[in-house]
Amino acid sequence: MEYRILTINPGSTSTKVGCFEGEKELFTVNVSHDANKLKEFSTISSQLSYRKETILAVLKKANIDLAAMDAFVGRGGGLLAVEGGTYTVNEILLDHAVRGANGVAHPAQLGSQIANEFAVQYNKPCFVVNPPDTDELTLCARMTGIRGVYRNVHLHALNLKETAIRHSQINGWKYEDQNYIVCHIGGGISISAHQKGRMIDGNDIVGGEGPMAPTRCGAVPAVEMIRYSLANRNKKEVSALCTKTGGFVSHLGTSDSLEVVHRAENGDQEAELVWNTMIYQIIRYIGAMAGVLHGKVDGILLGGGMVHNKELVAQITESCSWIAPVTAYPGEFELEAMAAGAIRVLKGEEEAKVYTGKPVWEPPYTAE
Repeated sequence: MEYRILTINPGSTSTKVGCFEGEKELFTVNVSHDANKLKEFSTISSQLSYRKETILAVLKKANIDLAAMDAFVGRGGGLLAVEGGTYTVNEILLDHAVRGANGVAHPAQLGSQIANEFAVQYNKPCFVVNPPDTDELTLCARMTGIRGVYRNVHLHALNLKETAIRHSQINGWKYEDQNYIVCHIGGGISISAHQKGRMIDGNDIVGGEGPMAPTRCGAVPAVEMIRYSLANRNKKEVSALCTKTGGFVSHLGTSDSLEVVHRAENGDQEAELVWNTMIYQIIRYIGAMAGVLHGKVDGILLGGGMVHNKELVAQITESCSWIAPVTAYPGEFELEAMAAGAIRVLKGEEEAKVYTGKPVWEPPYTAE
């Protein structure tokens, strides 16, 4: 039996929806939402009814029968840190999604909420798979040089893990038996170390870690960031550099990587420098993850939208193939990953996990 799954992945002004039968994609669509209409809602969660009705209208037009689905899967935004896996949507999970318990306001909070609305209506299971705050860090990876201050992890966990799982399947391996360095190179850039099925280290893409990205500053020396913050700038402006106004935006006034490449190819020396610096920083973090894995790396896997750029892949391959073979998977598998997680549970290949509302790890002490 091939299970039918509907997947829901909300973004800032649109929601990606996919219908799958086993691994076969039956239908996908990027449902657009009126940006001015969205501004009328005071919170992300208050957009629920509007987004749901917009999605239903598109699905009805495409003749997608929701009653024929075996399960519904939503993006797991707003949750506290959990280990990787597929989680059954329960009341605690929904409460945390509604209020954004992790403190990161993002439309992904609506994923589980919309999926649950459909699941309740049709009396079907509802899941989230590898939520954004998937956290499998080692204790050493959490520590910093300041007592009571710890590293958090925010990564493209869903796509990172799915890329590693797919690469393993293609080669006849088990993800749980391999060591990988997996990168998501898109609007944000995640560089992660995967050891025997666990993502043991990676950069915090919303906390100012890792390489610069189109809208993110990446890692900046602490003393320079302090000086910058004190130079007549408010906290909101400085914080925005981590996720909205850093990287390409700060240097070049655009977050469009295609525009940056075009400008570089046409003689814009600053654009060329910024583009090459981003690639340099990606390479540097790949090297760091190789050290975390003690040099025992079975593959370096590249995913995300910018991996469509062959020159970027070539530069990374030239610099890093001595560590392990480099394989490119352009784009992302988020909808596919959500469906695959649900199917593994429905087939009994994986046991659904329970979201308890408690973070996977809590500090033994806090900053004084």
